[in-house]
Amino acid sequence: MCFVWSTMGSAGVWTIFTEILLLVLSLTFIGLGALTAYFGSGKSRAAGVSLLVIGLIIPLILYFAVWMNETGHFTNDLLLPGLIYVGGALVGLVVGFLVFLGVIMKT
Repeated sequence: MCFVWSTMGSAGVWTIFTEILLLVLSLTFIGLGALTAYFGSGKSRAAGVSLLVIGLIIPLILYFAVWMNETGHFTNDLLLPGLIYVGGALVGLVVGFLVFLGVIMKT
């Protein structure tokens, strides 16, 4: 627990939360926008392209606003703690699902 909080460095908790939220939102827009643009037709294709463009613009804004001025901020303050959080969440999800399946299978 102390390791995770100490890896955050000078960035505050809300700053990291906001930046990770924007990065995940951006990745979601890129993925779903690409799928909608490829498989959609008409207005949905245009909406997919706009989602894709917005998903590409968000990291560019973050880069020029924050990461360009602070070297190592992305890797040290966002990527490593983010991987730890996501890894822990996935392990908890898998364990909880396996316990659920075990309980259901026994009844």
